Amino acid sequence: MKTLMVFDFDHTIVDENCDTWVIRSTPDKRLPDWLAKTYQKGRWTEYMGRVMSYIGDQGVTSESIRSVMHAIPFTDGMVELFTFISGHMNDIDCIIVSDANMVFIDWILEGAGLRQAFDKVFSNPASVDSRGYVTVQCYHSHTCAKCPINMCKRKILEDFIATQDKMGVQYARTIYVGDGGNDLCPLKAMREEDIAMPRKGYTLERLVLVGVVTEDGTPLKPRVLVWTSATEILNELKAVMQ
Repeated sequence: MKTLMVFDFDHTIVDENCDTWVIRSTPDKRLPDWLAKTYQKGRWTEYMGRVMSYIGDQGVTSESIRSVMHAIPFTDGMVELFTFISGHMNDIDCIIVSDANMVFIDWILEGAGLRQAFDKVFSNPASVDSRGYVTVQCYHSHTCAKCPINMCKRKILEDFIATQDKMGVQYARTIYVGDGGNDLCPLKAMREEDIAMPRKGYTLERLVLVGVVTEDGTPLKPRVLVWTSATEILNELKAVMQ
């Protein structure tokens, strides 16, 4: 049975937020206050649609945005981790579940030569339209009251595992690597044999440390390992594969 590796993207695989990194492509390297004030809590993807429309209106081309994305820094040790995963795909399935968008993630992975490490990327649909603007849509609708309106990572993970099971693929363990508040929901669906890996100093670690419980009032089931460098993730992955 394989190991399933699940990764968030922003502040996990890359050491920045690609949705704010893209602002570097604008002439002033900032957004106007009137635009920034249109953000509503839980509706980040809708806000990013307005941001990308504004960036297009400034005459910024998609190729310029792609170049900016290629420069985003990866978190320490991630390139080495995904190089290892790429060489062990008979034993490891690897997916991204991210509230960023498909265009940014594809461009960033393409620039680093890492796209082949991932079996599947789940993120908000995006494309370059006929004007050359990057457009972003919400991933799905869901009934989870805890997650942003456009994405419940738990539903995505559960649906993926169920689909794999129907194809005859079961996982000995799932290792979930993330940093943010929206990475908590999928941890509630994980098993005792699984591993949750929150990044040290980020929201997910704080939420886990305060003793989050599942819907039935029981503690989280997966073993929790906090990480600061992807070298620690790689060492744990090697250990469980022995």
